[in-house]
Amino acid sequence: LIMIKTGIGYDVHPLAKGELLIIGGVKIDSPLGSVGHSDGDVLLHAIVDALLGAANLGDIGQHFPNSDERWKGKESIHFLEHAISLVREQGYEIDHLDSTIILEEPKLVDIIPEMTYKISYSLQIEEASVSIKATTTDKMGFIGRGEGVGAVAVATISK
Repeated sequence: LIMIKTGIGYDVHPLAKGELLIIGGVKIDSPLGSVGHSDGDVLLHAIVDALLGAANLGDIGQHFPNSDERWKGKESIHFLEHAISLVREQGYEIDHLDSTIILEEPKLVDIIPEMTYKISYSLQIEEASVSIKATTTDKMGFIGRGEGVGAVAVATISK
């Protein structure tokens, strides 16, 4: 009997001058960066939540609370590696990740292949199993005004 489960993750962070913009583990040249307790990587945070949700293991805030100083400034790739180890401890493997980054500027099309590589390498899965897309909000809302960045992810796991 094959068991297939799906989880969804969502994250948003404000943008501010003087901060780094890191998405999908990749530092992006931008005048505005993501404000967060860790490195503010919205894509990895959404993927972590999707993986944890698929395996019914809670959410990123339960595992890495922003009230814990150990996680201050921490690279989110560590959260991703922790999440996948928990998922695999439950006997699951990742079948596919699908995600969308929501950001007005800068355009990410040329950076997405590097994000795909970093995520697939960290999870030890094929790059073909990691889908990353980017969109804007056509200048609407806080993301459209350049005040924030968001990401949504869906993880499919099975055993």
